[in-house]
Amino acid sequence: MKNDRKNREGIVYSTNSDFVYETNEPEEIETPEPSKQKLKVFLDRKQRKGKSVVVVEGFIGKIDDIECLAKEIKIKCGTGGSAKDGQIIIQGEMIEKVKNYLISKGFNVK
Repeated sequence: MKNDRKNREGIVYSTNSDFVYETNEPEEIETPEPSKQKLKVFLDRKQRKGKSVVVVEGFIGKIDDIECLAKEIKIKCGTGGSAKDGQIIIQGEMIEKVKNYLISKGFNVK
């Protein structure tokens, strides 16, 4: 954290050499194994100008892990997508491919 001044809460300066600034950053949660995760997969068209996307919700774990899973799904489907706010968004109506891929990886899919 090079520039954590923005995350400091009410402290401007301290003369205590052992003082540690407290930030409001959430702690990263360890990613549980796939069989313990319950993912929800559905098709969405709202606020996307009529374009269909597949949304995967419910992933628990580190940001790097969700981005890696999103990349694997995008490669498997041969399409674009992204991982934002704990969701994986895959372009197109690829719901069956996404479900089958997640089941083959060991995830509980609803």
